[in-house]
Amino acid sequence: MENKNLIIVAVAIVVIIAIVGVIFATGILNNQSQVTSPFKTDFMEGNFVGNVSLENDTQKFMHSYKDKQHDITYNISTVDNSTALMEIYELQGVTNPEHRNFNGNDWNIYFTQAVPGDNASSSANNTMNIVICESQGQKQGYLIYAIFGAKSDVNSTGNVFGDTYKVYVEPLLKSITLKQSSDVPAIYDEFGLTEEQFAQQMELVHQYKAGNVSALEG
Repeated sequence: MENKNLIIVAVAIVVIIAIVGVIFATGILNNQSQVTSPFKTDFMEGNFVGNVSLENDTQKFMHSYKDKQHDITYNISTVDNSTALMEIYELQGVTNPEHRNFNGNDWNIYFTQAVPGDNASSSANNTMNIVICESQGQKQGYLIYAIFGAKSDVNSTGNVFGDTYKVYVEPLLKSITLKQSSDVPAIYDEFGLTEEQFAQQMELVHQYKAGNVSALEG
């Protein structure tokens, strides 16, 4: 009888091991633990990783979402020329993007940091890590700002190897569907300039990038 019981136990163990193997091989446990939050706007839709809720959609082409558990804010927006906006950001040190393509969309992915408010003397304890994702279509540009607050528990290395990108940003980009909109905001309007004035400013930016450092002086 004792041998029979041992055989039954051994068979049960083998079955359990087989079931566990299937679970890990198929990612069932991972799928159950990874919560996603769908979102949909007139110009973009997809899924955030985690419990993310809408915070502000008072503007048609700019929406803000929040993951309160991990202190992550997502700002989603669109303009007619996002490439020009990133050229301006480059003057502020936002450079060397990673390039990725998901669902036929080319994305430029930038990593930067910022201190909230005007307190320039703030320590690293309240520094925000920011991932900017930009995709320029034929007539419309798309922007995603993933802002990891000072209280965020997400590991950031400032590149595509950190959890900020691997766990949160890349799955989001893979889920994104971009949609063409009508009446897309013009980038020059966002800066309070006329189209001609903005073109003049961008010419100075291009001169500066070409080596004429005096172009933006005065």
